[in-house]
Amino acid sequence: MSHSEEHAATRRDFLYYATAAAGAVTAGAAVWPLVNQMNPSADVSALSSIRVDVSGVEQGTQLTVKWLGKPVFIRRRTEDEIADARSVTLDDLTIDKKSENANKPDTSALDENRTLDEEGEWLVMIGVCTHLGCVPLGDGAGDYNGWFCPCHGSHYDSSGRIRKGPAPRNLDVPISAFDGDELILG
Repeated sequence: MSHSEEHAATRRDFLYYATAAAGAVTAGAAVWPLVNQMNPSADVSALSSIRVDVSGVEQGTQLTVKWLGKPVFIRRRTEDEIADARSVTLDDLTIDKKSENANKPDTSALDENRTLDEEGEWLVMIGVCTHLGCVPLGDGAGDYNGWFCPCHGSHYDSSGRIRKGPAPRNLDVPISAFDGDELILG
């Protein structure tokens, strides 16, 4: 191969690689807006987390907030409510024996696995009946002094566990954690 043929081959290879690289960059630039539009908008991202000041919640009371379009029950339980909930054994739970707690996945429905703190004072649950999506009544309602869904008769205890009625599982516990005196859901 002569020097001019070798030079032409090297130049041709360079042109092939440069054209391929330019094509790849152009394809990436064309595809990026399509991929980026699938990301959630800023207002949706802002709604996916919430900070709730619970410093004014007294023992034995409940605060209900809206998160992702659903009610969330934040209850500060009394010592009697905690003792009552912790006295329930897994044998007493005939419908759902799982905690349904996103903070502690794959754990049993014992009260210790459903509360936000070790002492059991704080209980955070999505306030949607697991039967047909109704909002249960709280403040000691129902046969187990917890929540009661009057639409179809589901009874939840003071730990949000289904004890009687058509609901198939316990009230869900969302990802949540304390940050000082505030509670973060998210």
